[in-house]
Amino acid sequence: MISGPLRGWLREVSESTIAPVEGLPAVSTGPTVPSKGLKSGALGLLSSTVIALASTAPAYSLAATLGFIVLLVGVKAPFIMLLAFLPMYLIALAYKELNQAEPDCGTTFTWATRAFGPRTGWMGGWGIIAADVICMANLAGIAGSYTYLLFGADKLAASVLWSTVAGVVWIILMGYVCYRGIEISARLQAALLGIEMVFLALFAVYAIVKVYAGHAGAGALHPSLSWLWPSDLSVHNIVTATILTAFIYWGWDTAVTTNEEADDPGKTPGRAAVLSTVILVGIYLLVTFAVVAFAGVGTEGIGLSNEANASDVFNAMRAEVFGTGTIGVILQSLLIVTVLTSASASTQTTILPTARTVLSMGAAGAVPRRFARIHPRYLTPTWSTGGMIVASIAFYVAMSLISDNLLGDSIQAIGLMIAFYYGLTGITCVWYYRSHLRHGGKQMWTKGILPGLGGLMLIAMFFKAAYDYAKPDYGSTTLFGVGGVFIVGIGSLLVGAVLMVIYNLIAPEFFKGQTLEKQQAAPLEPAS
Repeated sequence: MISGPLRGWLREVSESTIAPVEGLPAVSTGPTVPSKGLKSGALGLLSSTVIALASTAPAYSLAATLGFIVLLVGVKAPFIMLLAFLPMYLIALAYKELNQAEPDCGTTFTWATRAFGPRTGWMGGWGIIAADVICMANLAGIAGSYTYLLFGADKLAASVLWSTVAGVVWIILMGYVCYRGIEISARLQAALLGIEMVFLALFAVYAIVKVYAGHAGAGALHPSLSWLWPSDLSVHNIVTATILTAFIYWGWDTAVTTNEEADDPGKTPGRAAVLSTVILVGIYLLVTFAVVAFAGVGTEGIGLSNEANASDVFNAMRAEVFGTGTIGVILQSLLIVTVLTSASASTQTTILPTARTVLSMGAAGAVPRRFARIHPRYLTPTWSTGGMIVASIAFYVAMSLISDNLLGDSIQAIGLMIAFYYGLTGITCVWYYRSHLRHGGKQMWTKGILPGLGGLMLIAMFFKAAYDYAKPDYGSTTLFGVGGVFIVGIGSLLVGAVLMVIYNLIAPEFFKGQTLEKQQAAPLEPAS
């Protein structure tokens, strides 16, 4: 039987209206973008920054990825954190500049369509959708297993079946929160993020104090500034580790995807995106130094070169860091809560940008127009939110049934998606503002050189990583003599290309340039 709230949700989805909704207030400042029916003025700078930070899921991202980074670069992991920050910051500048000109929730889809045409724009939008759907499978898996760990049910946490069941429940719950309204989402994110950031800092300080007090394990190391220098690292390991680290930073663009719901759509989202990347590099460096120093890079016990620890460094370290006394057990439980809230919060904020990207694509005619429907009361996307939930569950269950190792490989495949659409956004910024660049000065740097540099860095990483990922001995799985990471990453882009061709045959108006101008009539010039 379908429960009452869920039945009501399905009924409201079918009754929702096509955006834009008449009677909504127009964008108050900056350039004008026709309303799609989203709730304007709901998010300030603080709320937008919270959503950006929560979308990156710092605790979950570190738990799931830091171990793999250390396997590649050892004690130089802090250097990789700094190196990966550079293109992220430069692309955040690109988002800021593009959003100032056209604060459309379609972001890369809309801007790339403007700059390069509908096919490039469509693939940019698909890159966002594919990355988020793949990510949801990993987020749900962590949220599901940590739910059982919180209650001491270690056997259920280790079970693929029961972790998948719990993960699916988390996807549905967080999807429902997204559906009920952006302000509810923002308030929930503020609470969850507060718990997450405070406890990450506590964990790092606790670990470093024990290192200097001599109470860490035999493999512990004293932090060194040399860890910020790339000596003795190969180009292959630097590139592979950096594109993997892009996953840790990825997600801040959700602040820009919710631009049409901001108090100042042209300015607030871009500022939140840039601010969030700066905050992230600080917390990531602190935690990375602490983890490497406490656990060391040995191959035994909690050593970070022990492959058994790579998929979840916090779970491997928690007993050693906090001890097994009463207070230690409480702190261990709080660490589990931190990773659980991080994964669940990011589950919610991964649904937000995908739903809004699809909403924008629906309004422009790039996908069926039913995906542009908005709930008349909650002012949130209906079909696009529901579609994201269904697609995420389907992909998650399929990956779990095929291979748990393939699900693990998909984390690195996300890096390819991120490099693709972030890189495209950087290049788009340069071409979008090409007429401004000849004047030199600040505009040449903020609209051209810096975004272009970030875009070129990520595109170069994309091709280098794709080449490496295709090797049969790379990753945990191999299909038809090709690495599983390549299959998931490049395969996802190819699926998008096929869907684009099919939709072009069904509804060619968008690809002939006949719909975007009608739906998105924003000016190319930025607000003064």
